[in-house]
Amino acid sequence: MPGVMLTMLVGPTVAIPAPQPLMDALASVQVTHSDEGRSGFQLSFHAGRSGATTLIDSPLLTLPLLRPFNRVILIVGFGVMPTVLMDGVITHSQLQHDDTGAPSTLTVTGEDVSVMMDLEDKSAEHPAQPEALIALALIASYAQYGLIPIVIPPPTIDPPIPIERVPVQQATDLGYLNEMAGRFGYVFYVAPGPAPFTNTAYWGPPKRADLPQHALSVDLGPDSNVTSLNFTNNALAPTMVKGKVQDRQTGQDVPVLALLSTRPPLSAMPAVLVNQPNVRTTQFRESGLNIVQAFARAQGVVDRAADAVTASGELDATRYGAVLQARALVDVRGAGWTNSGTYYVKSVTHNISSGTYKQSFTLTREGTGALSPAVVP
Repeated sequence: MPGVMLTMLVGPTVAIPAPQPLMDALASVQVTHSDEGRSGFQLSFHAGRSGATTLIDSPLLTLPLLRPFNRVILIVGFGVMPTVLMDGVITHSQLQHDDTGAPSTLTVTGEDVSVMMDLEDKSAEHPAQPEALIALALIASYAQYGLIPIVIPPPTIDPPIPIERVPVQQATDLGYLNEMAGRFGYVFYVAPGPAPFTNTAYWGPPKRADLPQHALSVDLGPDSNVTSLNFTNNALAPTMVKGKVQDRQTGQDVPVLALLSTRPPLSAMPAVLVNQPNVRTTQFRESGLNIVQAFARAQGVVDRAADAVTASGELDATRYGAVLQARALVDVRGAGWTNSGTYYVKSVTHNISSGTYKQSFTLTREGTGALSPAVVP
């Protein structure tokens, strides 16, 4: 494909450059990144059989490089700027035959290396450790996958005193990391890179304070780089939390109230304010918490539900001139003041085949209206 180069490393322990016959058989690549759940990849190969050397089986099926739990690293580059698109392991394969004369297809599916954190269900105690320290310890136990931890402590920290309570894990390491993140409206994910054989393990709030990526342009004639872009506004999404909790330490009933998201605003007209008084309100009914924990969990509910506006679309990466990254910010221009401006990129799916590189994406923010009158291309 013009201007785009795909490199694949694969192997059981140490991934090595894929041999040329394997790259020649590669028909298409799909990679999906999301800030919720594990990221995944799918590789489709032509698996036809021809010649005396393939009488027993298709060469791809006997190739040790494509066995389950082998590591796969995909790198895509525009010119001299490579981006690690995926670092994961193979978890599933499927061979498809048909009688139309088309060649057989071998489809290999996998997930990012965080799938290795989800294989063993555990019962474990973490005495005297708040959530951020537990997250660091769990991530550190998977150093063989090149995990670089980025752990953002929650705004309210309540260190557990062993004589009062001990955090207990009743889940896989990945499940417990997600459970702890959910208490504060946080996310946990493993992103490939920044360099091959390394991964960034992020536990913290969605990144909404970084500089935006190269802008998505729509309805701008020759300057457009988006082939489709659709906006939806879910007025029922914003949520406020009210209620009370019996403080575990004092025994007193204390009001609990969380009305607005604490995430940096991306829009001029947040739905939770524009839609007043018609905003969903839920009762806080958790028990066994102190007031600090109760407020943190109520605020987490409000933060998770804040994004009312969603934009979905597709772009041609060669026209866009870069790799649109999920879990980051991007500007939209050309969609009018109501829908232009800065968005959080919630998910991106990369579809690569011979001569084409398309990306479908989902963007979110808490309301309508651009914060700035102009967007940098």
